[in-house]
Amino acid sequence: MTVLRNPRLLTREALAGLVVAMALIPEAISFSIIAGVDPAVGLFSSFVMAVSIAFLGGRPAMITAATGAVALVIAPIMRDHGFDYFIATVLLAGVVQVLLGVLGVAKLMRFIPRSVMVGFVNALAILIFLAQIPHLVGVPWLVYPLVAVGIVIMVVMPRFTRVVPAPLVAIVLLSAAVLVFGWGVPNVADQGELPRSLPEFFFPDVPLNLETLGIIGPTALAMALVGLMESLMTAKLVDDITDTHSDKTRESWGQGVANVLSGLFGGMGGCAMIGQTMINVKASGARSRISTFLAGLFLLILVVALGDVVGLIPMAALVAVMVMVSVGTFDWHSITPSTLKRMPVAETLVMVVTVAVVVATHNLAIGVIVGVIAAMVAFARRVAHFQSVTREVRTSDGGTAVHYTVEGELFFASSNDLTTQFEYTDDPDHVVIDLSRSHIWDASTVAALDAIETKYERLGKRVELHGLNAASVSMRERMSGQLGGEG
Repeated sequence: MTVLRNPRLLTREALAGLVVAMALIPEAISFSIIAGVDPAVGLFSSFVMAVSIAFLGGRPAMITAATGAVALVIAPIMRDHGFDYFIATVLLAGVVQVLLGVLGVAKLMRFIPRSVMVGFVNALAILIFLAQIPHLVGVPWLVYPLVAVGIVIMVVMPRFTRVVPAPLVAIVLLSAAVLVFGWGVPNVADQGELPRSLPEFFFPDVPLNLETLGIIGPTALAMALVGLMESLMTAKLVDDITDTHSDKTRESWGQGVANVLSGLFGGMGGCAMIGQTMINVKASGARSRISTFLAGLFLLILVVALGDVVGLIPMAALVAVMVMVSVGTFDWHSITPSTLKRMPVAETLVMVVTVAVVVATHNLAIGVIVGVIAAMVAFARRVAHFQSVTREVRTSDGGTAVHYTVEGELFFASSNDLTTQFEYTDDPDHVVIDLSRSHIWDASTVAALDAIETKYERLGKRVELHGLNAASVSMRERMSGQLGGEG
């Protein structure tokens, strides 16, 4: 690997991993609290998943660890059924992700429109920022200048050097200042007790029967889908930032294996983390699996061997880092007046809907699903208007005939009113419908054409359909007269 042979690149990857490890600690503790488990569960899960995904994942430099979205999904199991069922859910979710990965679920990513992707990114940026608000409310006034200084360091330092990641410098300098001057501000130790030992193998003590499956199955499926969606969307975002391609199928089953391993060591499971990934890729410039591996390794060392030292890091330093991550993650170009003026209103609306739902629910999966549905509706409405019908009466030696020319794509949205565009009673006895400039996409269109023919036949008029392409002919022959009703 090129990074291992280049001391400068290796240093960059190592320092990036160290910054990410520091930022992971308070996040993992917070997510453990959300899930209702001991902080060690989230921290060990982050360690196991970061290290394993470094080898298994399909997107280099992406960070996988315990996440808030997964914690929210799985929390009810812990509350209602206890820790053993909680871990069993994590294990089953991992198995489901492996199966989905093997079945090619990653290919569904191509159906997510750009407007939804932009909304996803902007919503993540907002959520990252909102997550810092609790650390800025009801705190000593010194926290505010510390956060401001940290932000200034991260804005100014990259203009002079990028040898050392600016977030690491901000964390070190602010921590040193707080220790030297003895300022009483909230620190990492205030977020929860750090573990003192290494993670141990754990297998849940639950009955292996259908009753257990009924308890953990729905939650495991939800966890698997949420985790995969966040991970694949984050991988695509990193692809765009680095101008590289990643193996989404490998990432899918890799996430599953990482969750299984996390569960086997008593971890809460998780998925790709957008905030820490942005720290790693954008703020620190990491590009390889080494940074991901070292982030997990440093996390274990920091919490187990250097827990007392890490506990002294002021939360203000980490808040400053995450605020900068939020600012850097948001797609500011998407809301500039010039962009909004050029962008179709429907696409802007889809982006806004995606952001609103994600921020309201704090669930990225729900937001993306709603955004995709909104995009589908907008697309169907737009395409439906492309269909048109023109009428022309022609007289020849054979008599008078009316020719209708249908143009555009024919599917449920455009063909539902197709039957209203013909003058049944006023047309002559011979009707020709030219479909050479259109295409039949679904059963709704076949039913509409059947209804048109039926209406003319009741009036004793003969209908001819011309110009259908082979695929349309095949679909019509297969379904015509089999759909019931008369339209």
